Amino acid sequence: MSPSELIDLERHHLAANTIRALAMDGVQRANSGHPGMPMGMADLATVLWHRHLVVDPDHPQWPDRDRFVLSNGHGSMLLYAVLHLCGFPLTKQDLMDFRQWGSLTAGHPEYHPASGIEMTTGPLGQGFGTAVGMAIAEAHLNAIFGDELVDHRTWAFVSDGDLMEGISAETASLAGHLGLGKLIYVYDDNRISIDGRTDLAFSEDVAARFKAVGWHTTAVDGHDPEAIDEAYTLACSVTDRPSLIMARTLIGKGAPTKQDTAGAHGAPLGPDEIRGWRESNRWPDEDFFIPEGVAEYFRAGMDRGRTAHARWRKRFQAIGQTEDGRAERWEAHHRPGPVSLSGPGFEVGAKIATRVAMGAIFDEIGDKVAGFIGGGADLVESTKTHLTEGGSFSRSEPAGRNLHFGVREHAMGTIVNGLALHGGLRPYGATFFVFSDYMRPAIRLSALMEIPAIWVFTHDSVFLGEDGPTHQPIEHLAAMRAIPGLMVFRPADAGEMLETWETVLNQSKPAVILGTRQGVPVLDRSGREGGVAKGAYLLRDGDQAVVIATGSEVSVAVEAAELLAGSHSIRVVSMPCAELFLDQPEEYRRAVLGEGLPIASVEAGSTFGWSNLTGRQGLRIGIDRFGASAPAGRIAEEMGLTGPAVARRLAAWLDALNSLDSSWGLPVR
Repeated sequence: MSPSELIDLERHHLAANTIRALAMDGVQRANSGHPGMPMGMADLATVLWHRHLVVDPDHPQWPDRDRFVLSNGHGSMLLYAVLHLCGFPLTKQDLMDFRQWGSLTAGHPEYHPASGIEMTTGPLGQGFGTAVGMAIAEAHLNAIFGDELVDHRTWAFVSDGDLMEGISAETASLAGHLGLGKLIYVYDDNRISIDGRTDLAFSEDVAARFKAVGWHTTAVDGHDPEAIDEAYTLACSVTDRPSLIMARTLIGKGAPTKQDTAGAHGAPLGPDEIRGWRESNRWPDEDFFIPEGVAEYFRAGMDRGRTAHARWRKRFQAIGQTEDGRAERWEAHHRPGPVSLSGPGFEVGAKIATRVAMGAIFDEIGDKVAGFIGGGADLVESTKTHLTEGGSFSRSEPAGRNLHFGVREHAMGTIVNGLALHGGLRPYGATFFVFSDYMRPAIRLSALMEIPAIWVFTHDSVFLGEDGPTHQPIEHLAAMRAIPGLMVFRPADAGEMLETWETVLNQSKPAVILGTRQGVPVLDRSGREGGVAKGAYLLRDGDQAVVIATGSEVSVAVEAAELLAGSHSIRVVSMPCAELFLDQPEEYRRAVLGEGLPIASVEAGSTFGWSNLTGRQGLRIGIDRFGASAPAGRIAEEMGLTGPAVARRLAAWLDALNSLDSSWGLPVR
């Protein structure tokens, strides 16, 4: 439907009121939820989906569809209602099962692209930033494949809460700098938050703020469908800047006593309020009522996407008949095959920081993984995550594969998620491990959504040295391992780093890859290649006790075992990824850890969580205090993480165990 055609106001208002009614009923039935935002943004959603958004409900994952992100995810009933009315595979029963066990209609949208839900939202600011990543992905792929295959917009609904969160400042700044002209945000300017009116804490000039960082802005009455339509059309015509449409709305629009109050925000309206809304709008006293013709109204708008999809398929098929290589490159981006890395070869015994080893294989990864793209938070020289032939992504060179995030870790986390969600790319983001704290919400969401984001963190322990405790991660390993579904890799040497990347690139889960600042010896792993893919493997045999170590402490554990060889037989296990090891069959875990042997752990970080592997009587050697500013060697001596110091701890522990009747079980997940 052409936006120039006049809006049928009567049908529009009936459609918008249907969204409001479904939102009220869903929240009331669940006795939980947020009815105010869907009621306030119903007009904005109706115009967008009926007249502008290009999607195909028959093929929700069509690659060149517009992306829509509901960043203010607490208003999830708006998205569910629209998806149902537009014909996506979300049923009326799903609406009735809002917030119930096993339902697709969770309290906040949960990533389910087959139903039209493009990402998991709810933590305010995350959707705002992730949509920027989606727009970067579109610009990059458009530069590679051209308008024939990639030419779509990214839309998002955002709230006061999104704008208050600091992440919006970071991502808006970068989006403006990059001139992402196909990015359009609709700001629900209802001026109400949970605690009351937003002017309790928020009084900035939003338009001035976004103009200052390079956005096109416009203001509109969020309940005037014709004005909304004009604002959308104008935003689509602005191609050199992202657009922010500031829509003045009334939260809980139409609620007799709760409209424009905090009472409409985060709780059911109640039977009396719903009855009053129905009476004033001549609405039947029937829950989940959908008037005749409303679904057809929304689905007529979907014909726009169906037509666009059909035309895209013809272009795609035609490109497959050409010899310009685009069809093959498309396949490589969207359906990549297995990745095998060879590396430059690392000499056993040579001391190489694992971050440096990673840098030595980075160009090979770029050559073998077509969609490999990413960058660092102004730390690429330190993290060694630069693609030599990749070029820099910019508004003038969007084909570049090296992204410059600036000092914006929060933004980097969400943008990497957006790149992964978009499809056709394998993104990474890199910084020092201690700054993963800034990115944790995005990392957590990558695990919740089960998307293949790669998180690269170097300077992974106190052994970064002189920068001191502010930059030395202590509790961060435990924090990352606590996230369900996230693989955390801490390779011991250059060889394990190569296998780590190979393992990560051949699966579709999110992963953390850690690298050392300091040099660590290349281990003799002859005959043990492939052990990283199983999470842990036997590096040195022994029959008296097991020492599990990770990262730079593996070589320390080997040294300690060798020092004790005359008196104690120590088995050393390298465990680059505990999550993968605990997923292995019991037979393999027994083969690695032995039968009934006492277990010790050695790791330059918090010992929290290691008792799950060592048992109560196991020995846990680590650091349960903050670090110190000193050279790495002095820190190792003071904190007991040298080979001789670990050997002394192991010997004393084993001697003490001789008088105990200990039973050592196999660690289980």
